Amino acid sequence: MNLIIGITGGIGSGKSAVTDRFAQRNITVVDADQAARVVVEPGRPALEAIVAHFGGDILQANGSLDRAALRGIVFADPAQRQWLEQLTHPLIGEEIRTQLAASRSPYTILSSPLLLESSSQRELAELVVVVDVPEEVQLARTMDRDANDEALVRRIMAAQLPREERLALADIVVDNSGPLEALDDIVAELHKEFLQRAEEHRQ
Repeated sequence: MNLIIGITGGIGSGKSAVTDRFAQRNITVVDADQAARVVVEPGRPALEAIVAHFGGDILQANGSLDRAALRGIVFADPAQRQWLEQLTHPLIGEEIRTQLAASRSPYTILSSPLLLESSSQRELAELVVVVDVPEEVQLARTMDRDANDEALVRRIMAAQLPREERLALADIVVDNSGPLEALDDIVAELHKEFLQRAEEHRQ
């Protein structure tokens, strides 16, 4: 398997804005959030288990999972969140590994909000990049993006690794508190560094 760079950050930090810029350079991005969507697609055993546990109201009219409704339930009840994680995390890990193995770019980005919380994901990445913004920026961006109320966003933030711990575990920190255009130069420099590291990794 080629060099894997892990990218993480709290909700609303702008991980996608960073990973999109790597994708524009033809670097494969394996997104744990996308893997999480794959494992609960209609017809998958995980979705059947979720419906059996939470009831049919957790589905949208087209039979797909109502992720917003599920998020509201599990972040209000730690026991329900634990149940869901025990069901889905092994399946998500399997999907991530499958996608990483299929990558053919010089190096691969693993984007995951739980990269540092999950030892099975952390061990896949040789470098950890943390995308960072102040917590009030996280809150404002997430409320604006997802139309979630402040209480829910704060519960999600509280369930994630504290900002100080994320920063302490980072190999590289990307400050994303400025304008999005500032990311262009940052990612361009990181891309050059990662290509060099990938070359050394192959030797």
